[in-house]
Amino acid sequence: MAENINQILEKQDYYEIRLESIGGLGANLCGKMLGELAVRYLNLNSAAFSSYGSEKTGTPVKGYIRYCLPEKEIRIHAPVVLPHLLAVFHQALVQDKGVWKGCSEQTNVLIALDEGRENQISGLPNHVKTCYVVNARRIAMESKSRVNVVMLGAIAKVMGVERLEDVREICRDSLGRKYPDALEGNLRGLESGYEQVRELPLHAETPSGNERQCGDGQEWGYATAPIGGVNPRFGNTAVADLSPSRQGYIPVFIKERCINCGLCDTTCPDMVFQFSKGEYNGKEMMVNQGLDYYHCKGCMRCVNVCPVNALVQGAEAEHAQKQHFIPNQDMLRAPEDYVESGPDGYITSESYLTEVRMEGGEV
Repeated sequence: MAENINQILEKQDYYEIRLESIGGLGANLCGKMLGELAVRYLNLNSAAFSSYGSEKTGTPVKGYIRYCLPEKEIRIHAPVVLPHLLAVFHQALVQDKGVWKGCSEQTNVLIALDEGRENQISGLPNHVKTCYVVNARRIAMESKSRVNVVMLGAIAKVMGVERLEDVREICRDSLGRKYPDALEGNLRGLESGYEQVRELPLHAETPSGNERQCGDGQEWGYATAPIGGVNPRFGNTAVADLSPSRQGYIPVFIKERCINCGLCDTTCPDMVFQFSKGEYNGKEMMVNQGLDYYHCKGCMRCVNVCPVNALVQGAEAEHAQKQHFIPNQDMLRAPEDYVESGPDGYITSESYLTEVRMEGGEV
């Protein structure tokens, strides 16, 4: 593995980590556990905080962790710009140039990447020290844990933490009291993340037009932003895709029950429901045609508000072919290199139920 933290702190004032994630994958909690790990077990001072929007699930999330030797005080509370370790919690984010901002020859990169995607995915930087990968999603699903604990274990390995038991204790303290039934699975996911990190070779040359220059690109500010309050970063995520944020469940539309009241469309934060002119009970009106699952993050507000159980909660693993999937042509579509992600690692065994229930429950 790379140089450990103490070796770097002998030469520099701080060891800095940046987490790049999508809301719902647990990066905020992972950052807090990394900060606590340093204070309690690594004999270091630390500071950890996150940055995210008012509605975190489905939106970009950044975590910042800063370490220093115990005799030094941390007097910097700004975001981490030049990370020693960059951890990317979802492979779809590697296409966003902003993720790689500040990466240099001193940066170790850790990416949650599915097996078999190494040679297919574009946008990986070649101006970094070392690139590591771990299949966090598969590990989380198999261990009935979450992506964040898998990444916690992998980050600890890349940082050079030798005692896995120290990381296990942090996991027990943070998750054991609040989620005691899930603790065993989370510990399995943590250990697998620590053990299954592997190095991804970086090529000296990249295909023409595909080279990722870390930190390049125009930044929007008061002097460069478009006049008139235009939002240059439309869409809730880096690729305007919310499906990676789903927690293993989706709203299932039962059209024959729908009374076209529009409450689902009113409560939906992401313009998921597609209405068009049609006929209902002999009258011409706007009729609900279905959902755009590409932009659905699985918040289930529509299920809660539907008065006739025309929308019910369903396990996404049981609905690979989604009936009533109507893409919204007015919204930004996926780029050519988009990776279909499906549900994230917050999946429990309930996602694989074989029982089918229709009356206001899971289907």
